[in-house]
Amino acid sequence: MSKEPMIGQPVSRLEGTLKVTGDAKYAGEYNVSELLYGYVVSSTITKGKILKIHASEILAIDGITAVFSHENGPSLAWFDFQYSDMDAPPGSPFRPLHDEKIYSNGQPIALVVAESFELARYAASILRIDYETEEFVTDLEANLSLARDPQPGIATFLKPLPPKDKGDAREAFENSPAQASGYFTHGTEHHNPMELFTTTTVYEGKGKLTIYDKTQGTVNCLLYVGNVFGLHFKNVRVISPYVGGAFGSGLRPQYQLFFSVLAALELKRNVRVTLDRSQMFTIGHRPPSSQITRFSADAAGKITSLYHGAIAETSRYEDYTEVVVNWAPMLYPSANSRMTYQLVPLDVHTPLDMRAPGGSTGAHAIECTIDELSYAAGIDPIAFRLINYADTDESLGRPYSSKELRECYLQGAEKFGWNKRSAEPRSMKRGNKLVGYGMATGIWESMIVPARIEAILSPEGKLVVKSAVTDIGTGTLTVMTQIAADELGLKLEDVSFEYGDSKMPFAPIQGGSFTVSTVGSAIMVAGKALRKKILSAAQKMEGSFFKCLKPEEVSFEGGFIKLKQKPELAVSLREIIDANGGKPIKTKNFNVPNLLKLKDYSRAAHSAAFAEVEVDEELGVITVKRALTAVAAGKIINPKTARSQILGGMVWGISKALYEESISDHTLGKYMNQNLGEYHIPVHADIHELDVIFVEEEDKIVNQLGSKGIGEIGLVGMPPAIANAIYHATGKRINQLPIHFDKLL
Repeated sequence: MSKEPMIGQPVSRLEGTLKVTGDAKYAGEYNVSELLYGYVVSSTITKGKILKIHASEILAIDGITAVFSHENGPSLAWFDFQYSDMDAPPGSPFRPLHDEKIYSNGQPIALVVAESFELARYAASILRIDYETEEFVTDLEANLSLARDPQPGIATFLKPLPPKDKGDAREAFENSPAQASGYFTHGTEHHNPMELFTTTTVYEGKGKLTIYDKTQGTVNCLLYVGNVFGLHFKNVRVISPYVGGAFGSGLRPQYQLFFSVLAALELKRNVRVTLDRSQMFTIGHRPPSSQITRFSADAAGKITSLYHGAIAETSRYEDYTEVVVNWAPMLYPSANSRMTYQLVPLDVHTPLDMRAPGGSTGAHAIECTIDELSYAAGIDPIAFRLINYADTDESLGRPYSSKELRECYLQGAEKFGWNKRSAEPRSMKRGNKLVGYGMATGIWESMIVPARIEAILSPEGKLVVKSAVTDIGTGTLTVMTQIAADELGLKLEDVSFEYGDSKMPFAPIQGGSFTVSTVGSAIMVAGKALRKKILSAAQKMEGSFFKCLKPEEVSFEGGFIKLKQKPELAVSLREIIDANGGKPIKTKNFNVPNLLKLKDYSRAAHSAAFAEVEVDEELGVITVKRALTAVAAGKIINPKTARSQILGGMVWGISKALYEESISDHTLGKYMNQNLGEYHIPVHADIHELDVIFVEEEDKIVNQLGSKGIGEIGLVGMPPAIANAIYHATGKRINQLPIHFDKLL
């Protein structure tokens, strides 16, 4: 009997025991001898310049080793591109300690290094700094008139500009019987992973460093450190096997990495730098946005026009962009459409990709407007979407590689019990609670980028696979081990996936829901190459019955290579290694996506999100009683970890809809709730019944695995589904997120 494939099995996380028992070491937990501790000093003004840093006062304290600032920092890289990284937007990247200028509140301006963390923190808190302040602007809503088009850059490869106009959207809107329009806003959001950003730099001598960092890209940080500090890449090693959440905040090298490396090189000592929770609000954020929509339909419910315009904030020195307005014409065909996207530069730190960047922002406006348009047309929201179902991506004029969104609607509606919904708003009650059902569509582009893999058949006849990729808590280790096991038909215990080390073969940053497709496909390419090498070695064995056979004529099962036509003719992988002189059989392979093939198709994961809310009729308190997401995302490699990803996205969607925002005081130019006590996120009592459906979807084009990313799709549709449910419960359209009870009173 052949071994059951590991792909598709609900395998528990292989590192789960290590994590729950505390044996998994994170960046700040490595035991390093003679360790110094650095604490970052943050600017207390929003814009201006530093006149003087009174470092001598704290250097007099016993145990304080050094204070680094622009006044005494070493000479570092000169050009902007040397400070750039794999996720950098167009512009000039922020350079810590470059000069006396202050660009945003909380900007890191000095590092205090001491013999203990507590002493470094204390000294940083009393360090006196003289400033000269300048006028600043941080309010997006008050400065929409300053909006301009984004700067062009290579980032448009992953973040394409809005599609070209079609027809006359304004005229079609004005002449259509069913119309819906809205003005949508959402506040700033910060990533707030559980693990604080930490870097432990081990000084190995002569410009050689081993760095334990919290990151979503070991190679990305290696390149940054080498370029900024003028080090040979071979002398820098970045290690990050365990990451306590990141959600995009680790896509770019954060400033604790810069400070830890700087201090280690200057002091020739081992140095650890950890940001505190308030400083986690200074490393990037989901930018606030203002959006306008105008959609219309004819008497039969067919959409006649789509207009979606968005304005978002960016910093003064970089043009951070998101794909916000591109989604509506991908989902809903219309002869008339116009999409616009602009930026307002403000005195803030550059925003940063945050789970479902752009998609969750745009879907809120799109799906709430579609919901309102379905009411205007007198058609059920699901029926309305089915009337306007698109089998092709009309925004680009090409087919989808696969699309089972229709089944997401149908299967999701059936399991959720959509047929029990009363069509009239404010018509369903449960005691003193108004009850509402809402739904929305989710979409997230399925991408793949190059990656390299090393695959080794060890002297013990086991498979070792190596990649520099990180695992930010999504189950990467487990899923990659499953994919690798199937390449040689092995059990999981006979496969080792080594990862999270920049010395291993190249992997891109872990984000955008492309990790499994990217690294997993590279494993398949390396697996194919390794099988050829193993067969070649088997053919050289004395008396081999594999001579002259092609790879497709043999199979790998249970530690053996067998003839497909005569499975009883087999030889163990261990025997092949012995015949090879006990030497391992290795291969390194680089997988590059076939862009000529992929360019002819749009590739995306889709979802249908459903929510039931209760709204207290007197108090306006909102409770999401249950939610369901039906997902079409190609082949699901591990249903257990995949379900976990979707559930996490749904919880985040509830948070985005009802709780989460960073509150700014624009007279001070700073966030006022830089802590987890006042930055509200859901707790266990806020989360009730959640369910996930994976709709079967076969895709032979998207990549070798046929998989699509699922890290983002669970979040995208949930906030508008909740907003639509609140409308159904109360009859009130609330287009500002998060939705608080006071807006319903």
